[in-house]
Amino acid sequence: MTDSPDLLLKKIQGCLYGGAIGDAMGAPAEWRMPEEIRARYGYITDLVEAWDAADTRGRGHGRYTDDTHMVQLLSHCYIEHGDHLDSHEFLRRIVPKMALEDRWIPERERHMPLVERLFYPEKWLYIRWLANADPRHAGVGNMVNCGAAMYAAPVGIINACDPLRAYAEAIDIFSAHQHSYGLEAAGVMAACVAEAFNPSASVESIIDAALSVAKDGTADCIAAIADIATTLTDWREAIVPLRDVMREFDGSADDARSERGDESNNWTASREHSIEEVPIALGFLIVTDGDFEGAIMGGTNYGRDNDSIAGMGGAIAGAMHGIDALRPQWVEQINSANRIDLNPIAADLADLTRVLQAKQLAAAQNRGADFEALSE
Repeated sequence: MTDSPDLLLKKIQGCLYGGAIGDAMGAPAEWRMPEEIRARYGYITDLVEAWDAADTRGRGHGRYTDDTHMVQLLSHCYIEHGDHLDSHEFLRRIVPKMALEDRWIPERERHMPLVERLFYPEKWLYIRWLANADPRHAGVGNMVNCGAAMYAAPVGIINACDPLRAYAEAIDIFSAHQHSYGLEAAGVMAACVAEAFNPSASVESIIDAALSVAKDGTADCIAAIADIATTLTDWREAIVPLRDVMREFDGSADDARSERGDESNNWTASREHSIEEVPIALGFLIVTDGDFEGAIMGGTNYGRDNDSIAGMGGAIAGAMHGIDALRPQWVEQINSANRIDLNPIAADLADLTRVLQAKQLAAAQNRGADFEALSE
């Protein structure tokens, strides 16, 4: 796996496994607060045991969450379709995979439809599919959260080195799932992953890509997070300052486990808010200068929706550096704990990305010839 001279393949492997490792590292402490994590684990710097040490099932021990399952489903949608997706093709393909196909769910230790494991905003896809909703607007009315952004990495992979197209495709696709700043976050995440595939990508170019496409509160939030993150160099010391900045833009309350009826925890549409996960993942990338391990450890120990934060940071950093930047023992543990091998998916995505790039180049050349004829 790591001996491959194929840079595109290595970057896709890094993106898929990097996201899975970050997701699995954060999972045992998801929605715990930083002080709770410190009391239980100290700082999490490895794939740790479950929150309840006596519980050998559930989260922990390298098991990932629905974030990574959804990344795999979307990857398969692309591979089976053999082309770019739009909202119609996305909804038509992904819902049967969620609802009708059994897959191994490690934290439940059984084969089951993924829809039974998903959080309510992700089940929305199934509900709107049953309702025969127009896919371009099906996400309207859903609880605004990171449910689309958490699995947007494959859109960036398919549009490698083209963050503008990745953003546009993600906005189209995920309009079937999310709206408002939840949809915006998915577009920005896809753009960041696409930029990370550039051989000369850097943290600065990834932030520039995010800000070049981000709108409204999401753009303001990323800019504010970047400003404070550039003054910090230790992910441990960055946790509180990053949250202090995020609080102004967050659509959820400090205690996100509070009752849904709490007015400070409304998860509703806004042009001023931003979801927390994407800006914070980018913040830790800045603080750690793009270091894969530092980025996922920062996201994990930040608490709150830490599996998604660490998973997104891991996917971006993994795409930027490739599979060789990831600890082999972590990759092996992901495979073992989840009964998975992501390498065939990575290889298929690499093949498809090359085919689509060739088609795009040919189409651009044809259009160039046609446009030149208009000027004669």
